[in-house]
Amino acid sequence: MEFELFRKLSLEIRTSLGRTLLIADPHIAFEASRGLRIRTRFEERLADFINSEDPDVLIILGDVKEPLGMGIFTKRLLMGFFSELGDIRILITRGNHDGRIEEVAGKFRNIEVSDHFLIDDVLFVHGNRNLPDVQFEDAYLGHIHPAVSIKFGSTLRKTKCFLRTGRFLILPTINPYISGFDVKSGIKMIPFLKDAERGEVYLPEGVYLGEVSFV
Repeated sequence: MEFELFRKLSLEIRTSLGRTLLIADPHIAFEASRGLRIRTRFEERLADFINSEDPDVLIILGDVKEPLGMGIFTKRLLMGFFSELGDIRILITRGNHDGRIEEVAGKFRNIEVSDHFLIDDVLFVHGNRNLPDVQFEDAYLGHIHPAVSIKFGSTLRKTKCFLRTGRFLILPTINPYISGFDVKSGIKMIPFLKDAERGEVYLPEGVYLGEVSFV
């Protein structure tokens, strides 16, 4: 059941590297900073899901972890998470929460960390920095945890979504415990998209909701 949720919040594409699984903003070790007093073991279930998908490559679009630093607890959770993924090739686009991520990622020969990756004219970034000086046709990013509010009867409910504007597709956070930012305010958090005027919204189930104006 939970694997199905992870599947809806992730994306599988085909690249020259093989079957490529994209996830964004897991924010591992998020519990304490989000006010939770329990261990959700979210990262263990996420690792199980990734292994069940058995991709050739996993791309994490930034904010692998929640704490800005690298405490003992965070390091332990990350070590456990990456250890469970075995030899899957992992590419991490460094996010604004990923300070000192190399202290853990550097212990694994199958992990690469960079501000961006360019594969087959497709750009992969987190979204918190200006665009790199490279030529690309399409781009995938995270950072803003896109969400929209939908009315069900008299109830207004916020739901995660995929957001496309121009060449850019923004993925929702893979973490089911973290909600999103409304796309109209969230888009302003991306330096190279802050002046975008409109985008297209897709629910995780694949339903196209239509166009939304950011102005």
